[in-house]
Amino acid sequence: MAKAAKTGKKSVAKDNLAKELKTLIPKLDEEGLAFLVKQAHVHLYNMQVDALNQTMIKDEQRRSKTAPKPKKTVISGKFFDIKISESGAGYHIKCNNTWISFTVEEVTTMVKIVKGEGSDLEIRERLYKWLSRERSDFVNTASIADKFDKKLVSFITLLNKNFKLKK
Repeated sequence: MAKAAKTGKKSVAKDNLAKELKTLIPKLDEEGLAFLVKQAHVHLYNMQVDALNQTMIKDEQRRSKTAPKPKKTVISGKFFDIKISESGAGYHIKCNNTWISFTVEEVTTMVKIVKGEGSDLEIRERLYKWLSRERSDFVNTASIADKFDKKLVSFITLLNKNFKLKK
């Protein structure tokens, strides 16, 4: 019964927010509407990633209950694993026990940047700028501060070890 009350409160709050947004739409210009649409897409994507993370956490918990394994020590900010999605349409990168999804095209672009010409610092700068522009959600989740961040170096190492470019 308590769950039903919470759901009722959520739907009332959601309805109120939707009504408020509908009243604001006529007052916004095209740029403002475009911004809201973009933010909505980002939020929906983040919700999907959160749902995927929760599913993976539950799956990992089920597996750990059935087959005890030695625990790994997790160092904050390190990238530990990368795997292809079940559909093959993308990749999941594990950072701080959170799986973050990337499309094949995004990973290809990042690998091209990482394996490209230039000094180590130039490569880090290009990758950081690309991530900030295209995947700011990842930069925030991974807490990458700038091109000098050691977590970015760790991410570059992960990409270098796991991918090769075809010529």
